[in-house]
Amino acid sequence: MLDKVRPNTQLGEVVKQFNSTRELTERLCQSLDVEDYNLQAIAETSPVKWHLAHTSWFFETFILKHYAKSFEPYHPQFEYLFNSYYNAVGKQFRRPERHLLSRPTVGQIFDYRQKVTEAVNQLLALSGAESDAEPSAGYDVELLSLIVLGIHHEQQHQELLLTDLKYNFYQNPLYPSYLSQAPSKAKQSQPEKMAWIEFGSELCSIGADLSDQSRFKFDNETPQHQHFINGFKVANRLVTNEEYIEFIEQGGYEASELWLSDGWEAKKHKDWQAPLYWFKKNGEWYHFTFNGIERVIGEEPVAHVSFYEAQAFAEWQGARLLTEQEWERIAKEQEVRGSFLESENYSPSQPEKTGHAVTQMYGELWQWTSSSYSPYPGYQPLAGAVGEYNGKFMANQFVLRGGSCVSSQSHLRHTYRNFFYPDARWQFSGIRLAKDL
Repeated sequence: MLDKVRPNTQLGEVVKQFNSTRELTERLCQSLDVEDYNLQAIAETSPVKWHLAHTSWFFETFILKHYAKSFEPYHPQFEYLFNSYYNAVGKQFRRPERHLLSRPTVGQIFDYRQKVTEAVNQLLALSGAESDAEPSAGYDVELLSLIVLGIHHEQQHQELLLTDLKYNFYQNPLYPSYLSQAPSKAKQSQPEKMAWIEFGSELCSIGADLSDQSRFKFDNETPQHQHFINGFKVANRLVTNEEYIEFIEQGGYEASELWLSDGWEAKKHKDWQAPLYWFKKNGEWYHFTFNGIERVIGEEPVAHVSFYEAQAFAEWQGARLLTEQEWERIAKEQEVRGSFLESENYSPSQPEKTGHAVTQMYGELWQWTSSSYSPYPGYQPLAGAVGEYNGKFMANQFVLRGGSCVSSQSHLRHTYRNFFYPDARWQFSGIRLAKDL
């Protein structure tokens, strides 16, 4: 997770990335009213206000507290209020009750963000960052690495801010729109027919190389190791809404034989009949989007499905989900291209022509894999509080790959491992099919 900044990094680049990331988080809140900031429908989501504070807490707790001279916290209770799960830091305010924090006010949180941003910039200036200094000028490489980590941490919370807000807005029968106007979309065309692309058996290098300092990586992407992949074939694109509707209308949600036992129990307990946000009216399918209620477009990739639904659909198709190693084998040959947060579209799109037989590997939707989230051979979490970032969650979850339409493009890479519990649906998650050769 804490990758050293490469020696030839221009420090001014980190300053630029830090400030642009902080500004983007706040831009995501421009259309919100004060009443929107404290919504929390379920424990798994967090209020917008909490995301704004927690990302500042990260810089204050792990950087300013240890590196800034004469450090004084913005508020003595913020370390407790906005600590997510870092036991080494101290106790945390109960996650399901974050919506009860009417104080500090939204205004105070934005003031907190401003003070933290200013303090980090001052710290970087003292390190020679603004003059594009090199390591010989005396700046602290460990400090800079922590700031880069904080940037990537905030990018994760930008995505969570949006996905949580969408779910929280969905609870309101007025179905409020987050966007002031619908994003312009290209005219829909019939998606390319699903085709199967074959890959032969191969011994592959999987994961990020610890010695490669040219790019950031989280600790759960390491160490790089060898993995033998048997021959397989993969669908050239993601599963579409139209294909998923066929699964629904042919009784996929009533066919217990398609489902894992835990998945069937989750489906019954939560009364799943379609993807999250979907409902049927006058014979047509609609869904809730960042622009309110819209008709489901058959050609677009199906989103907001759990691992259990993805697995059942694959079973219905006589297929399976990719392993994360198979996914990485395909994706490492491609550039990170697709629909991302920067496009301000906030919904998955049809495949674009990339010159690759397999499309939609990045952006659009997180792709469920059949791989349990577990450590790579030789994995070692970092010591101290930052070591709690990924390692302690390696149980009972599944790996997703590729990013989504609300992920930052600069945050993603072919080794990136996301992870969620198998019944999670509020994230932008979709389906890619595979088969054995």
